[in-house]
Amino acid sequence: MRAMTSEVMDAATGDVRLKAMTAELADAAGPFAREAPPADRPRVGTLLRDWRQRRRLSQLELALRAGSSARHLSCVETGRARPSRAMVLRLADHLDVPLRERNSLLLAAGYAPAYRESALEDDGLRSVRGALDMMLAGHLPYPAVVVDRGWNVVTGNRAMGVLLDGVPPELLAPPANVARMALHPEGLAARCTNLHEVRGHFMERLQREAEATGDPELRALYEEVRAYGPTEAPTAPADADTAPRTPEAVIPLRFRTPHGELALFSTMAVIGAPNDVTLSELAIELFFPLDDHTAEVLRTLDDAAG
Repeated sequence: MRAMTSEVMDAATGDVRLKAMTAELADAAGPFAREAPPADRPRVGTLLRDWRQRRRLSQLELALRAGSSARHLSCVETGRARPSRAMVLRLADHLDVPLRERNSLLLAAGYAPAYRESALEDDGLRSVRGALDMMLAGHLPYPAVVVDRGWNVVTGNRAMGVLLDGVPPELLAPPANVARMALHPEGLAARCTNLHEVRGHFMERLQREAEATGDPELRALYEEVRAYGPTEAPTAPADADTAPRTPEAVIPLRFRTPHGELALFSTMAVIGAPNDVTLSELAIELFFPLDDHTAEVLRTLDDAAG
């Protein structure tokens, strides 16, 4: 009788322990179940796999970089394992995922976003706006423009008027887009004397950025600009020097103006170590004269405007 009672007590104790363990597991799984993405939203594993393939990495390569195992990464991608918040961010970092898409990965995994998205007019970005204004003003008399990830113009300095002179108002209406203003047949392309070079370079760059970011807006912009069609290089005037030019170290932007042909090249600058989606997507394009004639014309025009 005593032995039977002991067995019954052991069974009961085991049942209590089993119930306790089940409750703990349910509590642990509860937040995941409540925060799981809707059925029509891609799972975090699917998104991570897409980013890994976009970066042309194997599961083993990514796992080694992230300090994990290929087996665990495989389970994450197939949905058999839920990655921790830290793991999502670590994988995103090694995949060089833009901040906006890192937030999307966290949401797909059931976590809150890690990066805020501020309006550029917010008080918290006052110092950044001041820095941008300083760069634009300090770059005068040469053109400079601030763009977002979709190549939409955020702001620019007054010297940009040299580039935009003659561009139709509909291409300048907000949100004005640099790709459209530059490559539309009625835009700057109509005055560009080396359009074939400029268009080829810009299209390659736009395609790379669309593939690297997976941004549908950039992909749509690329397809739109590509639909403008290849434009033949303009024929040189009969009295022009037909000797081939020595290849320049950079691809210039050459365009006709009432002051003669001007030649510019550009550099790009970005915000260092951004922790805000808006700032991470800003870029400053600074144009510089390629020859003395261009530099003199820009100085003269800016003195008149100033």
